[in-house]
Parts: sequence; C-alpha cells; structure tokens
Amino acid sequence: MENLTLKTTEGIRLNCSMSGRHSFIFTLIPVVYGCNFAIGIVGNSMVVAVIYCYMKLQTVANVFVLNLAVSDLTFLITLPMWATFTATGYHWPFGSFLCKASAGLVIFNLYTSIFFLTALSMDRYLAIVHPVRSRRRRTVLYARITCVGIWAFAFLLSIPTLLSRDVFEIEDANNTVCAIWHDSDHINVLTISMMKSVLGFLVPFIIIITCYCLIGRALMGARVQIQRSVRSRDDEVLRMLAAAVLAFFLCWAPHQVFHFMDILAMLGVVKNCHTLDIVDTAMPFTICIAYFSSCVNPILYSFVGHNFRRNLLRLLRCRPRSPPTFTSKMSAISYRASEVLHFTASKKTSSSNVK
Repeated sequence: MENLTLKTTEGIRLNCSMSGRHSFIFTLIPVVYGCNFAIGIVGNSMVVAVIYCYMKLQTVANVFVLNLAVSDLTFLITLPMWATFTATGYHWPFGSFLCKASAGLVIFNLYTSIFFLTALSMDRYLAIVHPVRSRRRRTVLYARITCVGIWAFAFLLSIPTLLSRDVFEIEDANNTVCAIWHDSDHINVLTISMMKSVLGFLVPFIIIITCYCLIGRALMGARVQIQRSVRSRDDEVLRMLAAAVLAFFLCWAPHQVFHFMDILAMLGVVKNCHTLDIVDTAMPFTICIAYFSSCVNPILYSFVGHNFRRNLLRLLRCRPRSPPTFTSKMSAISYRASEVLHFTASKKTSSSNVK
C-alpha cells in the first residue's frame, strides 16, 4: 500500500516515504502469491471439471460452487502481476489499463466470493431447516438467476475501485506504482473502503453466522429422534459448517482489521509514521491470508465430500460418467431430520384430531 498524499508538478511525494518498504516483503510475498496461484488454479479447475463432467448442474449447491470456483479463477489470473509488482519493490510495469483491470478484478472477486458463500449458507439453511417449504424455490433456475444477480451486483460495486485506481509516478523513489491517490477524491476513496468492510465482510459474515446457528439448532433439536447410524453424519455436517465459518473468518478478519486502520489513516486519525509503517508492513501479509480463501474454498465445499472425491478420482483416471445416483450428505441428513420432525408433527396433529 502506498500513502500518496502530496502532488507536485513532476510527480507525487510521499509522507513516510519508506513506509512498508522492507526487503523481506519483496522476497516473501511473491513466493506466497505464487503458491496461492498454483494451488488455487489447480483446485478450482478441478472443481469446475468435476462438476461439469460428472456432477452436472443438477442441484442448487453445485450451481453456487461452480460459480464460486469460476470467480476465484478470474481473480487468480491477476496474482502473477501482483507478485511481480511486489517483487520489484512496488513497481508497476504493466500500464494503466492492467492496473485498473487487476484492481477491479480483486475487489470484484472479494464481493462475488463472499456473496456466493452467503448464498450457499442460505441454501443450506433452507435445505435443512425448511426442506418442504423451500422445495419450490430451491431450483436450479432460481439458483442461476441468483448467480446472475450476484455477478451484476458485484460488478457495480467494483466499478468505483476500477475508476479510482491508476498508475502514478513517485518522485521520492523514482518509481511507478498502481495505487489510489487518497487526496484526489477523499470522499470517494473513503466510501469505497467502507463498502469493502461493510458489504464485503461484516454483513455477509452476520448472515452466514445466523444461518449456521439456525442450522445447528435445528439439527441439535432433531438429533434425539434421528437414528444413531445417522448421528455420526449429522456431526460431520456440523463440523464442516463450523470449519467453513472459521475459515471465512480467519482468512478475512486480519485484513479487515488493518484495512480499518488504513481508513483511520485516510481520515487523519493516524498520522504517526511508525504506526503507518506497521500497517503497511502487515497489510501484504493479511492480503495473502485473504487471497488464500480462493484456495480453501474448493477444499471446504468440495474436496471433503465423498461424491466429489469419487468423481475426482474418476476424472483423473479418465473414466466415463455413470448414471447419477448421488445425494449429498447434507441433503440426506436434512431430509432425514425433516422427515422425523414432520412425522412427529403429523402424529401430534392426528392424535389431537382423534381427541
């Protein structure tokens, strides 16, 4: 991150010009970006291939997972440029267009990834807690319409970042950077930052937590009436949901904390160069952790599933697709739980009618 604050006729000068410029950052961060790129490209490509070739878009969850993987792939293609940018001491050699496009894709992926994760959480809530009432609306058609809406809304939210990013000449360091000049439009930059924190983290996280709490309560309430052979799978679903929420929080929370401190710096609340150096030094590492979510998503939402592992092995062995006979674990458990609850409710209703 560059704190661009003073403009001259020859270029831009920096307050705290050495802020966040440490040699270990220029060495370590590109390596991490490279690992994220390799793992993410392989993992998300396998998700797309398995769903397209074997699982097909026959369920709502598959539609969301496929779009999530495509979203991560569109972002991952920008990582080599950001790795080069960091390895060369924050020098951007790719021009203004790729600066705007790469920055726009980063924020675009932030919104699409979190929105698709939120949609997946809401779908799991409806499938497990309200399986009968939501059956008419939980269709592939509705899922595709939702995906189109998510792509469009995320694109609109990423336009301000795309327009405000540009290439600047840094006079003090004789360098060219891809950054946002804070003083050019202070209100616009602050609005973008607040949108990133509120719409890109806080609101989706609250929705996800609420959905999984309601799912956990519904499954806990149904466990007493579910057979013991089903309980182990019930617990497995709860563990997977907890892991998904924990991964979401761990990947994005550190970046959001330092992003909030960056907002305070833009507002002039934080002016000390030592504090800014801490923020600017930590920011690349928190970004790496946040970017790692693009690698974790395939593992959490696909690789832990028995059906995906089976189809992945068949893909690697180049075996043809067999007739679909699969049912996801969460759908099976939600069906059994709802079946027991529905049967119990029916018995109570019938007994009351007899009386």
